[in-house]
Amino acid sequence: MAEEAPEGTAAARKLVAETARLRMQQFTLDDAAFVIRLLNEPSFIKFIGDKNVRTLEDARAYLLAGPLAGYARFGFGLNRVELKESGELIGMCGILKRDSLPDPDLGYAFLPEYWNRGYAFEAATAIMSQARTAFGLPRVLAVTTPGNSPSIRLLEKAGFRHVGLVLQPPEEEALKLFSTDLSSRAAAPA
Repeated sequence: MAEEAPEGTAAARKLVAETARLRMQQFTLDDAAFVIRLLNEPSFIKFIGDKNVRTLEDARAYLLAGPLAGYARFGFGLNRVELKESGELIGMCGILKRDSLPDPDLGYAFLPEYWNRGYAFEAATAIMSQARTAFGLPRVLAVTTPGNSPSIRLLEKAGFRHVGLVLQPPEEEALKLFSTDLSSRAAAPA
């Protein structure tokens, strides 16, 4: 009988969704170096926040407390996004369940050199399809800073509608809150 790969390693990585150009897989601890790079991009810090992830140890702690904990607790979380053709990591996208919001929400971040190529929309669409079909979520939220126009356009294109403002910890910053009803959506091709 084949031995199972240790949980949290690349060999144990689970495929979440695929599109024509992208592959979304669960993060593992082996993704720590990429997490450091993504979370320290000036655009990430500006629009999402400084997560104080500077070392491999910090990144592993972030992965354990965030994505890996989400997979264990809810069956979903943020996922690594890679180009199918090259295997190059370009960002993250997934569904999160924050204590501060009543329903799960869509989260995503991509390296700036991969912006304006449709990757974020492609990943978000695949993840939203999975949220509906695999997890049966009737509604998904999303939050973004009021000045993040590209993210606002992406959410609107993906079928989200602005429903107000919400204060999010730890800074209690007012963020734009978006919502989409998945129960009325037809199945979308991945």
